[in-house]
Amino acid sequence: MSFTFNTTKSIVNEPNSSSELAHYCHTLNITKVLLVTDPGIVKLDLHQKMLASLQASSISYELFSEVEVDPPIAVIEHALSFAKQHKIDGVVGLGGGSSLDTAKLIAALAYSSQTLDEVFGIDKLLHKRLPLIQIPTTAGTGSEVTPISIVTTGEAMKMGIVSSVLLPDIALLDASLTLKLPPHITAATGIDAMVHAIEAFTSNIKKNPYSDMLAIEALKLMSKNIQQAVHQGSDLQARANMMLGATMAGQAFANAPVAGVHALAYPLGGHYHIPHGLSNSLVLPHVLRFNAPAAAPLYAELADTIIPNTTSTLTTAEEKTTAFIQYLEDLINNLKLPNRLASVDIPQSALPMLAKDALKQERLLVNNPRPMNEADILAIYQAAF
Repeated sequence: MSFTFNTTKSIVNEPNSSSELAHYCHTLNITKVLLVTDPGIVKLDLHQKMLASLQASSISYELFSEVEVDPPIAVIEHALSFAKQHKIDGVVGLGGGSSLDTAKLIAALAYSSQTLDEVFGIDKLLHKRLPLIQIPTTAGTGSEVTPISIVTTGEAMKMGIVSSVLLPDIALLDASLTLKLPPHITAATGIDAMVHAIEAFTSNIKKNPYSDMLAIEALKLMSKNIQQAVHQGSDLQARANMMLGATMAGQAFANAPVAGVHALAYPLGGHYHIPHGLSNSLVLPHVLRFNAPAAAPLYAELADTIIPNTTSTLTTAEEKTTAFIQYLEDLINNLKLPNRLASVDIPQSALPMLAKDALKQERLLVNNPRPMNEADILAIYQAAF
């Protein structure tokens, strides 16, 4: 089997590791760093221990805290102008996927001759980036170990920039940063990470032994810890296990890309601003049922991994797949996440428009284990309604 596996150069899995940010900046010869985050992180003061570390060192810094959820082009371009103006020589992303994705693009384009418009798609970045450290504050996106940034273009469309240039130098996994995360965000981001693992394991084109190993271990960790992290949010060990699981799932899907669930989730976020993790959760069981004729043997393997007590009495891949999907539906309900499109105020009349938009996600749909056409996508949305 021929394959290539790439990931972040260094991963530090240690509570409170972000309080040593200056040390990690020194290892990358950063002298003036841009800390990229969002207003919510600043409001919670989650960035303060990082600033304290920098203030105690010889490293100067600037703070850019204007990242928006699903960042539009205007925010990215504003951040790039800010970075150039302050002559930074390194970037730290702090937050959820939106902040981490923005930080990647600043590191890649701050001093590049390329514009943002020129790099959408796969392997369009032509130059080296600035040193880059990523510090996630959710156990969800895996952006700290992926070569992908997602940008909102126009009013509702999301587009990806995919390049190994975007892989960070260091990912700091500091689970203490997730202790204040509300239950509904913990739940939605956790399901998002589980989807990353599921879709990586069943990815049609680039599935490989490394991504499989990581996807399975990620699902083991997260299935055992997600309910504790949601319902007992002060449990640091459960939080740490979720963060490590999300990162492992990120490494898996960075190399064996996601597929139909994400393709159908993106239009929900683009048009109705449904958070990404929740968008995935809403369509997950219905996409899995659609894929089952092609992917049942793989879903059965995952079922044996995370619900062995249930599958030990089952004999066929189809039976195990049914149990796997039921487990995920029950989990979504136990986490008290909405489970119908109607429950998040998406009108039924919008489903044909959403299907047309999802069909445009060719970069993702090509990875799906079963081909999807517009009629298939519409039927899935109708089942989720």
